[in-house]
Amino acid sequence: RGVDLFDCVMPSRNARHATVFTWSGIMHLGNKCYETDPRPVDEQCDCPTCRLHSRAYVRHLLRANELLAHRLTVQHNLYFYNTLMEKIRESLDNDEFAEFKEKYVDLLDKRI
Repeated sequence: RGVDLFDCVMPSRNARHATVFTWSGIMHLGNKCYETDPRPVDEQCDCPTCRLHSRAYVRHLLRANELLAHRLTVQHNLYFYNTLMEKIRESLDNDEFAEFKEKYVDLLDKRI
């Protein structure tokens, strides 16, 4: 249907620069505020990164230039975008896209 097309490198490129997309907004894991944060990267996400690792741990990996940091953040961002597209397709199928857009367009663009 053409609705599931995005810039193919955006989620992975941003992830490699410590930017992750969450259901609460855009998060830069390099920020000091995540240094001791024990919560998952996105508390509303069930990807392996969020289920198994804290914001503090992923930030530590990023600051230490560990390649695992890139794998975890890319994994999360790709999972997030796949889930986002599923929800968009579901809202289109149920004729609820206007409501979906109203709920998420500003929220997902917010910097947290």
